[in-house]
Amino acid sequence: MEKVKLTTLTTKGGCGCKIGPSDLHDVLKHLPLSNNDSNVLVGLDTGDDAGVYQLTKDLAIVQTVDFFTPIVDDPYDFGRIAAANALSDVYAMGGTPITALNIVAFPIFTLDKAILTEILRGASDKLREADCSLVGGHSIDDQEPKFGLAVTGTIHPERIKTNAGAKDGDILVLTKPIGVGICTTAIKNNLLTELETSHVTEVMATLNKQAAEVMNNYNIHACTDITGFGLLGHLKEMAAASHKTMTINKQQVPVLPRVRELAEAGMVPGGSKNNLKHVKSSVHFSEAIDAIDQLILADAVTSGGLLMSVHERDVLSLLESLKLKGIDAKVIGKVTAENPGHIYVQ
Repeated sequence: MEKVKLTTLTTKGGCGCKIGPSDLHDVLKHLPLSNNDSNVLVGLDTGDDAGVYQLTKDLAIVQTVDFFTPIVDDPYDFGRIAAANALSDVYAMGGTPITALNIVAFPIFTLDKAILTEILRGASDKLREADCSLVGGHSIDDQEPKFGLAVTGTIHPERIKTNAGAKDGDILVLTKPIGVGICTTAIKNNLLTELETSHVTEVMATLNKQAAEVMNNYNIHACTDITGFGLLGHLKEMAAASHKTMTINKQQVPVLPRVRELAEAGMVPGGSKNNLKHVKSSVHFSEAIDAIDQLILADAVTSGGLLMSVHERDVLSLLESLKLKGIDAKVIGKVTAENPGHIYVQ
């Protein structure tokens, strides 16, 4: 197979970021987001992780789609990460993925076809791990490689987790470290060792399946996964949807190794800077939180962890159950009511 640095084939900087939240809002505000179909349990209106449509009294489907340009150079790993990322939205809603469709854009006449085979193989292996069946897909010839999946899952209509249910006194728990966007930008610039690259790759490629299975055994009031809008962006969405205040402690937020050093060296992707700009009016930083810390907390993440809002009495049991599954989850803050829609960073 032809040796190619996949991250050099993208014009987007290799960070895998979504369109910025401000730009997305400007687009969506012109669309009729609501409809009169009572079977739409979760739609565009709330900015949640996936859509949910009720089929019967006891069954609803969860639908999501995600794709992006290469953020690592190994095609097999790119496929694994893309699949884990797409599956994550179903897990964040409390659902079980059942089927997936591949979405492929690839320069088929200029790159070795074996590269695409490896991308698809990586995704297939991750879907198999998730017990999710690949049932088709669509491909186009494009000079810039892109890959992702559309995923359908199932859920009981009364067990849906959204970003809108956080309650006063809840504790915020995060299951994966942040800093992925900064690390993948460093990969593109050859600033990570092979071991460091392998570590961040495995973080991204790890399914949120087990975390979701644990979560579904508890009365989690709200949940979302941390992806392109960063920790602060997704906290803002949860705060706004729940009409609550989110307070986090920077020291308690898990961060990948060397992230601050890399950020100080300029390895902050444009998406992370846009994220911070978007949340600035809603976030109140203590004086101890400097500009680098702010960027790290807003860093654009690919295939991040689950952010759960859970009753204080259940936190220790939840953390222990996650630990038994090999998940090093951390308490990062709490939910209050004094200034709804805002975030305080201590």
